[in-house]
Amino acid sequence: MTATSPTRAPEGVRKDFPADLSASIAVFLIAMPLSLGIALATGAPLQAGLVAAAVGGIVAGRLGGAPLQVSGPAAGLTVVTAELIQRYGWRTTCAITVLAGVCQLGLAALRTARSALMVSPAIVHGMLAGIGVTIALAQLHIVLGGTPQSSAVANVLGLPAQLADLHPVALGVSALTLAVLLGWPRLPGRAGRALRKLPAPLAAVAAATAFAALAGLSLPRVDLPSWRSHALPEMPEGPVLGLIAAVLTITLVGSVESLLSAVATDKLIASERGTDNRPPRADLDRELRGQGAANIVSGALGGLPITGVAVRSVANVKSGAASRKSSMMHGFWVLLAAFLLVPLLDLIPLATLAALVMAVGVQMVSITHLRSVTRHREALVYGTTIVAVVLGGVLEGVAVGIAVAVALALHRLARTRITLERTADGVHRVRARGQLTFLAVPRLSRVLNQIPHDAHAVVELDGSFMDHAAYETIQDWQQSHLAHGGTLEVTGRSGQAARINGADPAAADRTGSPDGAGGAERADGGHGADRGHDTRHGEGVHQADRSRRGQHRGTHQCCRPWTPWQNHCDHRATSTRTATSTAATTAAAAAAATDGEHGSGDSGSPDVSPASRRRGAGQLASGISAFQRDTAPHVRDELARLAREGQQPSQLFITCADSRLVTSMITASGPGDLFTVRNVGNLVPLPGAESTDDSVAAAIEYAVDVLKVDSITVCGHSGCGAMQALLSSAPGVAMTPLRRWLRHGLPSLERMASRHHAWARISGRLPADAVEQLCLTNVVQQLEHLRAHESVARRLAEGTLELHGMYFHVGEAQAYLLSEGEDFFDCRVFDTVGQHA
Repeated sequence: MTATSPTRAPEGVRKDFPADLSASIAVFLIAMPLSLGIALATGAPLQAGLVAAAVGGIVAGRLGGAPLQVSGPAAGLTVVTAELIQRYGWRTTCAITVLAGVCQLGLAALRTARSALMVSPAIVHGMLAGIGVTIALAQLHIVLGGTPQSSAVANVLGLPAQLADLHPVALGVSALTLAVLLGWPRLPGRAGRALRKLPAPLAAVAAATAFAALAGLSLPRVDLPSWRSHALPEMPEGPVLGLIAAVLTITLVGSVESLLSAVATDKLIASERGTDNRPPRADLDRELRGQGAANIVSGALGGLPITGVAVRSVANVKSGAASRKSSMMHGFWVLLAAFLLVPLLDLIPLATLAALVMAVGVQMVSITHLRSVTRHREALVYGTTIVAVVLGGVLEGVAVGIAVAVALALHRLARTRITLERTADGVHRVRARGQLTFLAVPRLSRVLNQIPHDAHAVVELDGSFMDHAAYETIQDWQQSHLAHGGTLEVTGRSGQAARINGADPAAADRTGSPDGAGGAERADGGHGADRGHDTRHGEGVHQADRSRRGQHRGTHQCCRPWTPWQNHCDHRATSTRTATSTAATTAAAAAAATDGEHGSGDSGSPDVSPASRRRGAGQLASGISAFQRDTAPHVRDELARLAREGQQPSQLFITCADSRLVTSMITASGPGDLFTVRNVGNLVPLPGAESTDDSVAAAIEYAVDVLKVDSITVCGHSGCGAMQALLSSAPGVAMTPLRRWLRHGLPSLERMASRHHAWARISGRLPADAVEQLCLTNVVQQLEHLRAHESVARRLAEGTLELHGMYFHVGEAQAYLLSEGEDFFDCRVFDTVGQHA
């Protein structure tokens, strides 16, 4: 399904016109100097930059799929275009631009736009950073009063000679340009706020031009020749393979940059605007078609290659643009200026434009991107791509980046670290970090065979995959070790454990496991991968054991930490609460069942006697005892590390206080993973609406600004009592603390009744009833409330925070994640995790 624009009434169009007009002027004032500067940096005729800016605004603005994206000549294609002009000449470069546009139309027809986003962000950001370095090195020579060389290496080698032959006039004008460009956004006071409405690039160029004109400085300036002599494309001449590579390079770089800019613009709009005044989300295939058509027209008219430009798109959104008309009008203003403002444009010093483009090049090396790739351990890919682009060119740099990324992925897949240590109490602990494949079998076998036959061993498998060769190696060693009188415990990264006792197969069989796997099993979380041979220490080593125990409720491997609780629930509804003891029941489960016998009174009775309260205390003490005995030994090291280093959760998890929601169970999380806020109805009060209770807002601020979480999840659930209370609430009822709190859920009730919002639903079916509809709608509404919090809005605008919606169906034990839908932002669908992934 593609994004389609809703039919707008004439009143709405007229209402949007003033906003589009003011935004188009702001974007025009930014585009004029940058277009001239990029044309200068490529070595193309200066009119080519203006042609590309006008065509990008009018053609791509009208035909593209991102309504508020602004297209034109961009710094990302500067290096590629400069190389093509040097190699083939300007007119052939125009023909290559036309052919690249045709290729983009073909890719759009094949609906491959989303495939362009599969390229690793480290490669894309590395490519852009490498282009930025190349641009900055070339323009530095013009800033110093010289002429750039043909390559980045030559520009670096030529810097000493250029520094020895400075041109003070050009350097002074460039310094003034950079000073105004960097200082303009920081002008203080009321006057500064008024002046900052003028874009910094325009202010810098205007100030430097006025200074050079008033001072009568003699230095090279813009020289726009007559449009009558404007060069148009010619038939490509040169080696066929070279021309094909050139076309593919323009197509690849231009398409990826445009699509990434469209996605970034969507995110900016979502973070800054409410649902009532957002344009449709970007249709990436249509955007690619628009870019292709614009490149065909620009190349045919003698213009530079065109892409979506993030800087101008951000300015367009920030200026309040409401539709694609702002981009189109900005193109008309550029067109008019190209014909009417030539005398003024001819006053601009070339050093000023060079300084402006050099600053753009430096900004393309983003510290934010560097931190991001470092956090995801892709700094090697990022750095290698930069170096390769600077030394070899864009296409070569991207190819090297892809090769390094693939090699790094293969290395991580094949890398396995296997260690053996003997603890003070005589336990031999084997740790296998990484994926266990046939490549690791020799090392694994060597380490396992170093363990004495009669020793107790702990094998810790910390990985998500184990192939058949590694599985058989561990299984064969396990059988041999047990046959010689040894004991064994196999654990996963989640703390899942299985202690294997049994030199005597008969004794092992009596405990319920033919292979001796069931004697004294313990588990602490079981969220390790148990699919196929994906770390099959639970699935393979204890397969026979589990086949016998599987018939007993509450003993599934993944739920063993909750086995005592499950036994308690099994007996809760019966009048005679006698614990059932079988040969397959472990000592811990039997103890917990006994506690359940003495402590599970009628939960529906309001009459709670002192005896029942004592039984409740006994349940609590029993649970604590079970934790200290069974779980604490497995998590003590990790908790000690968290105590030393402090908490660093990756996610703020806001959910309901309902006792049926066990957050660690449904998210397979452990200590230090989630910063959790629970309240009645998983509500997020709007800022200022909390009255005397700021606890939720304080938790949000602490998680976002202090803990620096990467994402926030709002999780609702089926059968929510708070939503039932909202639906059944009647006016005029006396206010209680609960009713005052539930007022924060009234916007969800209004959203569900509104005709302006599509219903939230679960994928594949409609909501079962009004309660489920409200539960789903409430998740969507509380995400809107989150965006209203200042700290959240700021991080969303920076692109460093994500918001997620989640719904847990208690009766189905099924979790659903909120999708952003296919056409409008409010068309909300909750998918199962498999579908969503």
